[in-house]
Amino acid sequence: MWLTNSSIGRKVIMSVTGIALILFLTFHACMNLVVLFDGESYNTVCEMLGANWYAVVATIGLAVLVAIHFIYAIVLTLQNRKARGVSKYAVTSKPEKVEWASQNMLVLGIIVVLGMVLHLYNFWYNMMFAELVNGGMPFINEVQSASDGAAMIAYTFKNPVFTVLYLVWFAALWFHLTHGFWSALQTLGWSGKIWFNRWRVIGNIYVSILMLIFVAVALAFAFCGGCCAA
Repeated sequence: MWLTNSSIGRKVIMSVTGIALILFLTFHACMNLVVLFDGESYNTVCEMLGANWYAVVATIGLAVLVAIHFIYAIVLTLQNRKARGVSKYAVTSKPEKVEWASQNMLVLGIIVVLGMVLHLYNFWYNMMFAELVNGGMPFINEVQSASDGAAMIAYTFKNPVFTVLYLVWFAALWFHLTHGFWSALQTLGWSGKIWFNRWRVIGNIYVSILMLIFVAVALAFAFCGGCCAA
């Protein structure tokens, strides 16, 4: 099958899964925006999702998307290195028009995955997983309910180490997504000569707004415990 056996097909899979993950981040950012203004409303959303069957199915689907995206990123990287052969050891000047993110997508991807593991541990493990196996009680004593997302955020970001790690993760996500946004559209043939630069600008603005929402939540809870949502 050309989607899995050809370089173009693999790039198409990377592009489609990448766009799907950006859409998920959009939903996640909109959800997080609520907690900046009203913690109770945010908890209502958490309860609606929780360990309901549709949320569990969506979580499994999301995990599959991430796995496919990451595996194909590794495959394409190894393929490109093999194609370059010994030339990769030659001393050459850095191309002026090649983005830093483009040259370091695999490294950024690894940081993104590590940040995701941390995020799953802090939130999914103590929320959805706790609802499934621990009677709705998180595995930490400081939060009384697995559906109390606002308290979980406050507990996480009162720890400065977690705050710094999340900010590093958000920065890596920004670099990864700003490149991946226009690159995915280019691969799918939606980026002609005129629209190439337009998609880059749109992607930079769109991803920046998403990341600023996540950063705003982290800093608001780090410095005042989510005082706006209290």
